[in-house]
This record gives sequence, structure tokens and C-alpha cells, in this order.
Amino acid sequence: MPRKLRTIEMQRLSPEDFRRAGKLPLTVVLDDVRSMYNIGSVFRTCDAFRVEEVLLCGITATPPHPEIHKTALGGEDSVAWRYFHTAIDAIEYLRTKNCKVYSIEQCEGSVMLGNDESLPLHCGNDGINGCAVVFGNEVRGVRQEVIDRSDGCIEIPQYGTKHSLNVAVTAGIIIWEFARRHFKK
Repeated sequence: MPRKLRTIEMQRLSPEDFRRAGKLPLTVVLDDVRSMYNIGSVFRTCDAFRVEEVLLCGITATPPHPEIHKTALGGEDSVAWRYFHTAIDAIEYLRTKNCKVYSIEQCEGSVMLGNDESLPLHCGNDGINGCAVVFGNEVRGVRQEVIDRSDGCIEIPQYGTKHSLNVAVTAGIIIWEFARRHFKK
């Protein structure tokens, strides 16, 4: 019978070791995300997969905040983050770093996650210094002006009656896919 591991047995990185460790060449952009619990959840996921950086834009709250900490559980302290007044400002910053930018949105011509042949994951390859994924507001999603400045859109296939997923759940699925591809090399 399997035995549940104790935290000490999992050999997780200390915050200092996390800062020194190699990162997944992925930047997560949260644009106008209202819920601090969603923000915290995204930080925790970014910590789990050693995401390079989180960019917080618009009305997205910034650490430190008790509601962010409640779900981030310290991820907001280990993962590097910056605040930008707008997602357009964040994209301009990402362009200076030679990053590809993908909006996570249902769009004409979006690439379906799981379509390994055409999913444009250029993290750290071909002279590209990484990728960024933009997640939008819980109700309105990613704004068209942000989509217009993206290199493409990625969509998660859905088979039920709802047309969207919670932003933190969506981020977990997308980040996992980037990490899976990157770390299996």
C-alpha cells in the first residue's frame, strides 16, 4: 500500500535555491485579473514549475496581500514579478527580451492545446529567449488590443456546455503543457 510522503521527504527547493535554480523560460502575464485568490493560485503554480516571471497588469493586485498569500502559500515570494499599468506595456517589455507572446483565448485561428504538431512552443529555441502567455479578466478574457499584439492564440479544447474555465485552472493547464515539453528535452 502506498504511503503518503511527508513534506520533508519531498526535497523541495528552499526559496534561496529556487532563485538560483534554472527556470522554465516562460513568463505569465495576468491582465485585469480581479480575484486575488486566482492571482495567488497562479503564483503557486508558477512556483511549482519554476516559471521565470509573472507580470501583473491593470487592476490585477500585487503582493503582499493576505488574500494572494492564502492561495499562493509563499509562491508570491519565490517567483519574480513585476507590475505594469497595462498589458500593452508588458508586451513592449517582453519584446525587448525577444519573447514570443501568446494570448490564451478562443480566437479565429487559435491553436488547440494538445495539437503537438502545430503548437508554437518556442521556449528558449531558435534565438527566441522565451515565451509569454497572457491570461485575461475572469469575465471578459483577453482584450482584442492585446490579442492584436500577440504572436498567436492558444485555446484549450472543451467538450461540455461551458465556454470557459477559471483563469487559475486555465493557467495550470497551460503552464503544465509548457513545462512538460520543456523538461522532457
